Amino acid sequence: MPGTTRLLCLAASALLAGLAAPPSPAAAHDLPRTYVVSKAPGVLPEGIAIDHDGTMYVSSDGTGALYRGSVRDPQLRPFPAAGTADRPSSLGVHTDGTGRVYSVGGVELTVHDRHGRLLTTRTAQGGPLGPSHLNDLVITDDAVYVTDWANPVVHRAALRHGVLGPLEPWLDIRSAFPQFPAQYWLLNGIVADRSGTTLLVASNGTEAVWRVDVATRDVAQVDLGGASFGADGMLLRGRTLYAVLNYAAPSGVYVAELDTQLRTGSVIHRITGEPFDLPTTLARYGCRLYVVNSQNDEPPGEPPYTVSAIDDPMCAPPGRTR
Repeated sequence: MPGTTRLLCLAASALLAGLAAPPSPAAAHDLPRTYVVSKAPGVLPEGIAIDHDGTMYVSSDGTGALYRGSVRDPQLRPFPAAGTADRPSSLGVHTDGTGRVYSVGGVELTVHDRHGRLLTTRTAQGGPLGPSHLNDLVITDDAVYVTDWANPVVHRAALRHGVLGPLEPWLDIRSAFPQFPAQYWLLNGIVADRSGTTLLVASNGTEAVWRVDVATRDVAQVDLGGASFGADGMLLRGRTLYAVLNYAAPSGVYVAELDTQLRTGSVIHRITGEPFDLPTTLARYGCRLYVVNSQNDEPPGEPPYTVSAIDDPMCAPPGRTR
């Protein structure tokens, strides 16, 4: 969630009543628990992605920079991503199966190779409320879907043989809740099932996660037992939804088990308090969750800016399977 507009959620609330083998147990035990993204002032980390080889990328809401490191090294370093120097903010960041790095900030979606060479730039057209403020993205076999913090819109760029098409408005999500004010949807995290036929989209403003059928564009709220669930970043693994909450609930990692259609579920784990410092999103590698500490509640925060690694509560103990 962008730090500069986070307080808009207060107005909204008043209107509502890994592909590679994971590290061995011994190796995982020796991995750092805290990763320093940067010690430079004003970085305010926001997004995170971990590639199949353990390479970690973290974006900066405060400066627009990208940082790169490894799950084996507690210190990240600037990632020389060409063409992002003038982007004041970078939010969502993800990698694909070839190691390319996708990131969004402002009105731009950019794609870099692992060396930082700029491969593609796509610019969002805006939405019903004006210019876009792209927030997060998910990559499927045939498209990239991007949420828009400033508009109640999900954008889409077709993906064919590694070539990215134009980034175009694809879904106006207001159809699911037309009486809710357009400016307070505040779309955040977005994830897809393995087939790419179902999306889950988080909305801070509605304090809910919305299920989107890609073929029909039908939208329905995911029923999580009536609990407020205005997630920021999310991660979907099978039927397990990992989400970071930092608004209308204690900040931390929430884990929900969903039904096979991803329509209903219940929260089965809540991890709050230390070591988090206004977490925004998370990534998974092996049996660990990597959680970004944004410090966006008190910008520009206080260096160092960090990522915290915690044990995944959904991992089975040795000798047991889930």
